[in-house]
Amino acid sequence: MNPETTKKLRQAGFTMLEILIVVTIIGALMAIVANRFLSRQVDAKISLAATQMRQLEQALELYRLDNGRYPTTEQGLRALSREPTTGPTPKRYPPGAYVEARMLRDPWDEIFNYQLPGEHNAHSFDLYSFGPDGQEGGETVNADIVNWDTEAID
Repeated sequence: MNPETTKKLRQAGFTMLEILIVVTIIGALMAIVANRFLSRQVDAKISLAATQMRQLEQALELYRLDNGRYPTTEQGLRALSREPTTGPTPKRYPPGAYVEARMLRDPWDEIFNYQLPGEHNAHSFDLYSFGPDGQEGGETVNADIVNWDTEAID
């Protein structure tokens, strides 16, 4: 190659600095998009947990109507997916159960918490999930999802 051709090829390419700038811009854009996607994913899981909680509340009400009482805290929510063997045993338990076992887990794969009688719902039960962080308490997206605060699950 003659020197003139080599000079033209060098001028036609990108410098390392230009490539680094483009890569940095692309990386920043990807970070913004990923952040928005992940925040939407967390919001969707929170909504799903609230919906599941409402379905569990309905199943618990059906259990009470069929059996005259809610499952005990010891029997827990498992009483909705398989007939309890510890007392008090249910009077009328449907052959297909009240819910599938997978409904007892929140979107973060933790069992929903159930307490009877409830501390917050004195005449019935407390039902809650610790949410995305898996720890009691929290604020904003890490707040617990609870059945006693209707504004929190709507």
